[in-house]
Amino acid sequence: MTEPPETGPGKRIALLALHLESNRFAPPVGRKDFAEKVLLSGDDIMTDAAKEHSRMGGTMTGFIDAMNRSGPWTSVPIVVADIGAAGPIAHDFYMELYDEMKRGLEAAMPLDGVYFGQHGAAVTTEIPDPDGAMFAMARAIVGPDIPVISTLDLHGNVSDEMVAATDMLIAYRTNPHVDQYERGAEAAGAMRELLTGLRPQTAFIRLPLVAPQVCQRTAVGPYGAAIDRGQTFIDDEIMNVSILGGFTYGDTPYNGMAFLVTTRGNLQRARAICRKLAEGIWAQHDYFVPHLTPLEDCVARAVACGADPALPSVIIADVADNPGGGGRGNTTWLLEALVAAGAKGAILGVMNDPPLAAEAHALGVGKNFEALFNRNEADAHSNEYRQQATVLNLSDGKFIGADPGTFANLQLDLGPTAVLQVGSVTVVVASIREQCIDPNFFESFGVNVAEARSVTVKSRGHFRAGFLPYFPPERVIECDAPGLSSPTLSNFDWTGFPRPVFPLDPDTQWTPPDW
Repeated sequence: MTEPPETGPGKRIALLALHLESNRFAPPVGRKDFAEKVLLSGDDIMTDAAKEHSRMGGTMTGFIDAMNRSGPWTSVPIVVADIGAAGPIAHDFYMELYDEMKRGLEAAMPLDGVYFGQHGAAVTTEIPDPDGAMFAMARAIVGPDIPVISTLDLHGNVSDEMVAATDMLIAYRTNPHVDQYERGAEAAGAMRELLTGLRPQTAFIRLPLVAPQVCQRTAVGPYGAAIDRGQTFIDDEIMNVSILGGFTYGDTPYNGMAFLVTTRGNLQRARAICRKLAEGIWAQHDYFVPHLTPLEDCVARAVACGADPALPSVIIADVADNPGGGGRGNTTWLLEALVAAGAKGAILGVMNDPPLAAEAHALGVGKNFEALFNRNEADAHSNEYRQQATVLNLSDGKFIGADPGTFANLQLDLGPTAVLQVGSVTVVVASIREQCIDPNFFESFGVNVAEARSVTVKSRGHFRAGFLPYFPPERVIECDAPGLSSPTLSNFDWTGFPRPVFPLDPDTQWTPPDW
């Protein structure tokens, strides 16, 4: 594609984001929860983007940097709220954000463009499609001729309103997500084109396929192959091909693998490619049934590695308690079993337990005490667990994400953090819930990953990029344990999905659209 022409210094682009992946089964979140992660308004957005280690997700910084590199523009930063994955957003706080965005857009008019750095899988405690509502609000304010573009996580649940209210939706291509910055930059390139008057045409298909999160890796399997195939169509006519696996636990009417093909005007070709890609996935839809390792087998493997230094070490993913999927990050099923089995050289992180971390800080390094996990936790999966422990290390919880990794070079904050020795297991206990995504979640607190015989992470899959230097895919074990993000879909009471849907309904049929 040729470089877009100069657009001049007067082009005013609004910047907004609600980056939330909502697990309907998890507790709701509000202002306090977002403030612990990222909640920025106005000039604070640009100040954060200019830092060496930004707190914002990579799409927003990628968009801003690429706009800066590609020519003059005027940023109009309004609000960025980013908590990653959690429960539904409390509807009253959502409306506060919605109103702040609305007032900001109205006050900024006339605008030349609007960029959203969304996730695409939010729900509120009252409505299933807050992303679509925000896009529609922006469209109503700026009118039909002003470009509205959003990046999306490939776990976004794409509604018809999201497509109708925007000119272009651009999804990540990698899972683990290591291309957010690049997708933000791609959105900036598209914005430059649209500022010259281009009006894209987009084809959209949603399959009746709710792919469990562990089946959405892009390094292997048909999902990643379809994304790679989609990129081979990019040319002077095809602007973008995005395939979104979706986020199962949103439990919305818009769940289902989504295909978006955007062209520079050729809707017929967009539809042909979109249909071809969707048919290719549907022909292999039986792949999207998860196969996990029983908990007792995971523990046996950890015990064997601890007993025999000649065996290669392993990493165990507690996929059912993934904070990156709305899990509480505090279930003790694996911890209890590893301690009971006396697994040597075992490390586990990150346990989300603010009261326990505070108690360890009050006691000090070297103190022995009876650790009580989950003393204030109401979720049925997060049982109390008592065990003697020793405080090994204490920290304020601030560190930089490791590269490679989804959080590479980002400023992270787990709040007051403690390293405890619980029987044979070294446990990192934090005060702010976060997915254990890379080795610095251990190394920053003095826990040596290279020397561990087994590493248990509260993560579904994003750990794979950061931990790859230590653990190739054949040494990764996905554990079947209870939790709010279990890939075993029969564990949940689904009420929002359009039915039938695969794999919940094995005999689900799909007929391609006859456009």
